[in-house]
Amino acid sequence: MAKIKVLVVDDSAFMRKIIPDMLQEDRDIEVIGTAKDGRDAFKKTMELAPDVITLDVEMPGMDGLHTLGYIMSEKPTPVIMLSAYTPKGADTTIRALQYGAVDYVCKPSGEISLDIKKIQAELIEKIKQAKTIDISKSLFILHEDIEKKEIEKPAAQKNEILVIIAASTGGPRALTEVITKIPRDLPASFLVIQHMSEGFTRTLAERLNSASLIHVKEAENGEILKAGHAYLAPGNFHMEISKTGGDYRVELNQKPPRLGVRPSADMTLFSAAKVFEGSMVAVILTGMGKDGTAGVEKVREKKSRIIAQDRETSVIFGMPKSVIDKGYADVILPLDEIADGIAAQIRKLKEGAK
Repeated sequence: MAKIKVLVVDDSAFMRKIIPDMLQEDRDIEVIGTAKDGRDAFKKTMELAPDVITLDVEMPGMDGLHTLGYIMSEKPTPVIMLSAYTPKGADTTIRALQYGAVDYVCKPSGEISLDIKKIQAELIEKIKQAKTIDISKSLFILHEDIEKKEIEKPAAQKNEILVIIAASTGGPRALTEVITKIPRDLPASFLVIQHMSEGFTRTLAERLNSASLIHVKEAENGEILKAGHAYLAPGNFHMEISKTGGDYRVELNQKPPRLGVRPSADMTLFSAAKVFEGSMVAVILTGMGKDGTAGVEKVREKKSRIIAQDRETSVIFGMPKSVIDKGYADVILPLDEIADGIAAQIRKLKEGAK
């Protein structure tokens, strides 16, 4: 079996030495070159045709985001962003994921991480996963910011339906495509679970909010769910709900990871199935693994509709496939039809309640 050809891009000479060394400890990976900046990275991508690129977010001159844009426009290649754990790094990483990067890994202690080997296993696993991806499903998308004050339709006041959306690999792009198209006047609250590190979910929520008709925010413990609002589970926290009086509230916790992830879509779905008294729509988007399947099974026992993303538009057809294979999906849709599908299922649930 041919080795996975990797190009390592980083402006630090130390990182260009240590990252290839640690990657090539895996017998399935061959580092075919390194690049010191964006221009060098683009040139070597064209010359060497790597299978996967690891791309530093923060570089002088042409930074990681601009480099990604050139690569995706001229020679689309699976790219994993290497990001320092900073607000600026988080913003650039989220934009990169929305613009076509397939995943990211956090450097453990800043741009020049002497302890970079801490992420060795994670980076190798994601490189192997990236090699299997059809990069045409991750190409550049862009949504303009919206002036919410100019929107004529008021947000719905009554929270009749709960929509739970789950995603993993390929999720930031998929969520951008779906959430930005959701109408503002639906009588529903939205809980969103994206497998992502702590510190990055707030930035993702802010970017989604700037381009969406509904209000999108990182969830806060104890806040009341409102119609026309989407609540994104913070990284490293499960998001459940409780009911006090007539209000449903967000409950964040750090119970053990489920299926290796926290936040877990299953945990949110279990909680909703137990507590929420109205109708529900569960949406399972692109992602690796089976998170969401067990939760969907519980939600199906109540009045609910299940939407799964189709194989053709999923970057990783793991989570939706698991739901489909179990026979739980009421509707299977391509990514660009899911927002309309959510609205249609809400209408059906409302009509059925009359």
